Amino acid sequence: MPQKPFDLGGKVAIVTGGGRGIGAAIVTRLAGAGAAVVIANRTQDVAETLARELAADGLTVHCVPFDRFDRNSLRVLVDRTAGRYGRLDIVVHNAGGCPWSSIEDLDEAKLDEALALNLNASFWLAQAAIPHMRANGFGRILVTSSVSARFAMGGGAHYSAAKAGVNAFIRAAAFELARDGITVNGVEAGFIAKPGRGTMSAPENRASLERFIPVGRMGTADDVGYAMLYLASVEAKYITGQTIVVDGGATLPETGFAVERQWGL
Repeated sequence: MPQKPFDLGGKVAIVTGGGRGIGAAIVTRLAGAGAAVVIANRTQDVAETLARELAADGLTVHCVPFDRFDRNSLRVLVDRTAGRYGRLDIVVHNAGGCPWSSIEDLDEAKLDEALALNLNASFWLAQAAIPHMRANGFGRILVTSSVSARFAMGGGAHYSAAKAGVNAFIRAAAFELARDGITVNGVEAGFIAKPGRGTMSAPENRASLERFIPVGRMGTADDVGYAMLYLASVEAKYITGQTIVVDGGATLPETGFAVERQWGL
């Protein structure tokens, strides 16, 4: 019998920021493929609800309260997970975001927060996970990045800079770890809908935005979740140091005018 594609049976994963949205989709796809998944989430009740729902479907999901992204806290998270399950195979740093601010009004606290959460934590998670993955001869280090790493966004220069740093981290870490059976990749998410929250998902804003997305809609969390599932799989063993852009083609045209002219909007 041929092996089931993207089978993660026997694998153990950590997903930061896995309680809802993109993170919840990643958790669901990894667990659905057979992995035991630990959700490290700042909002505990949201993560616990997801874990209960998935456990009711027979999946192995455990959540831990987590609101610190410093080096020591991330190492404790990784080591405890590996101790609980006897191994660690997949780490997805999905937690992200930043307090929005123009460059003119940006202060040190906001810049430090954006860098610590999005970029620094990627280093510390990888550093903690490498020994466990090396012992297995298999590892997947994944990061949720953003198309903002490539394109300007008002009020988010510090976020864009952090995500651009994430992309550079992915390439460098992939190079260093290639001979250890550990791949390092990411997904650059575009406009992903957040039903019930977020100003972009409000009906009037969403309709306006979707005019400029070539496929005609905002993305769903699952669009990112399935991309992460592939990158976490054995089948993606020859891909490392890359990011998959999941944006419905939004970054293809030079301007929104090109989209309007193409479809006569």
